[in-house]
Amino acid sequence: MDTSRLAVERAIIMMWNHYDEPLSLDEIADSAILSKFYFSRVFRSVTGTSPGRFLTAIRLSRAKNLLQETTLTVTDIAYMVGYNSLGTFTTRFTRSVGVSPTRFRSLSHSGLPALPRPEVSAPGGSGTVHGTLTLPPSNTPLRIYVGAFEGPVVEGLPASCDVLDIHADGCRALEYRLGAVPIGQWYVRATAVAVDWSESVSRPDARKPVFVGSSKPVVMRADIAVKLGIRMRATNTIDLPILLALPELDNRLPPGPMQNTSRATRLVLR
Repeated sequence: MDTSRLAVERAIIMMWNHYDEPLSLDEIADSAILSKFYFSRVFRSVTGTSPGRFLTAIRLSRAKNLLQETTLTVTDIAYMVGYNSLGTFTTRFTRSVGVSPTRFRSLSHSGLPALPRPEVSAPGGSGTVHGTLTLPPSNTPLRIYVGAFEGPVVEGLPASCDVLDIHADGCRALEYRLGAVPIGQWYVRATAVAVDWSESVSRPDARKPVFVGSSKPVVMRADIAVKLGIRMRATNTIDLPILLALPELDNRLPPGPMQNTSRATRLVLR
């Protein structure tokens, strides 16, 4: 492993351990044993985002956990994850997760309503992204989320999304399709979580990403179809936390019987 990646990993571990503190760029760079200017460049080249944005993602990810796992007030949680203003915390949480902190906690009991799967062209035109997801071997059922996002952080509502279920010992190459992707530049991100339907329906918060996949930015033009293959890999330290309200709040059962363990099914999102 190269020294730059090791330095970034040290910084990320430090952020996870001290996210509740008012960390400065100097302090984070010191943990990587790099000057802050060089560190910022290296950090972005390794993770795809800035140290400050990564720290924000860690704080909001931890807030999601606390909203589900505790009865602490939203105000208490805001301060526990490093915010000095409830308003700032609520605004950033809502923008990144897609629902307010209070709504997120409420939905943890009932599950997230189905996300619309866009099929109608967006104003100004749209296109389609499709291709194959290649997954590492796994002996557990997986639910895979694929979405088009404005930036490298998986946050807010995707411009278009697809959800696939793969049964234990199922196929390792899956076809996905993102319809009605608006004109512009988009980041396609895929996340696979292990699911045990005998338990996860009642405890969707227990689902943690096991594989992730990404691509270079896709430039979408009107009425075109972009073919994009994505090779997924096991998660590691440098992966940004997922801020979208999925998969924690997704308690929908997969369509069809679960007895067949050699196939994949698409979860209808409408």
